[in-house]
Amino acid sequence: MQHVEREIFTTVELCDAKGQLNPEAIGFARKPLIISNLKGNFMRKKKWNYWCVFGEEIMFSATISHLDYATVCFVYFLNYETQRFYEKTVVLPFSRKRVIPDHSLDTCKFQHPDMSIEFLYSRNSTRITVQIDDFDGETLNADLNISSPNNHESLNVVIPWNRQTFQFTGKHLCLPATGTVKVGARQYNFEPVESFAVLDTGRGVWPRESSWNWAMASQRSLGKTIGLNFGGKWTDGTGMTENAFFVNGKMNKIHEDVLFHYDDKDYKAPWKIATKFSDDVKLEFTPFFERVSKSDMKLVKSEVHQLFGYYNGYVRYEDGKKLKISQLLGSIEEHYAKW
Repeated sequence: MQHVEREIFTTVELCDAKGQLNPEAIGFARKPLIISNLKGNFMRKKKWNYWCVFGEEIMFSATISHLDYATVCFVYFLNYETQRFYEKTVVLPFSRKRVIPDHSLDTCKFQHPDMSIEFLYSRNSTRITVQIDDFDGETLNADLNISSPNNHESLNVVIPWNRQTFQFTGKHLCLPATGTVKVGARQYNFEPVESFAVLDTGRGVWPRESSWNWAMASQRSLGKTIGLNFGGKWTDGTGMTENAFFVNGKMNKIHEDVLFHYDDKDYKAPWKIATKFSDDVKLEFTPFFERVSKSDMKLVKSEVHQLFGYYNGYVRYEDGKKLKISQLLGSIEEHYAKW
């Protein structure tokens, strides 16, 4: 069995005075206690805040990221029934303006003639506003309020490849969402009983090439609010995982690696996720839509296959009891990056 990971209970800085990984930051926390004081390591630092909001009719996502040599921001939405999908990306090369804060939840802003994004955090909530004049030939306006209740736990993990390359990841799931997204003349409303947001924050110093799997879900199911978060490939062999599930805001940490089984020739075929050593996680994911995002700027390459669909199966509590997972809406992905 994989060893039990160290839990962090007090605020700690990610880096030491030299910009290397602080050993005291290796572990996981149930609150965003890791301060991402990245410095040095020019061209290797990666920072992002990614929001994905699941409503009853649509999924809406907005991201602000900084890769040292460029600011990259993108927005996309998916209508579940019609499967109308559109994604818009803006890249500002060699942008040195600081757009990503050290603390996961602090305010992020991006202003550009083609896209305006703001994640404004105040008093346990984040207001997401997005304005795009040309979004698939229409105007997009998003105004969403995401609640981060005090009693909600989150998954905050530092992955140590070595002292020079490492990543802090924060996963905030099952956050109640309200507000609207308007595309052209059509307005979509988000109600807190059935609308939930996921925040993925990343701060780290990455190797030149990386690949990973990520699975997540946030929804009300069988009388409970359930969140899933699993990662593969990128954490393997580090002694740390980003694996956990959430029930009514409480996190259940899974210390084992999980294995993703899928057909990379047909990503829309069912996927399976299982713990490496035990039977504590057994899930099948059935996609209904595939998002593909590819970029090739020679020195920098990226390819993402992100699927949206439903999880079925179970996860197991530490006391051995099973939590049934039934038609839980979420996403799963394979991502390759040369950056």
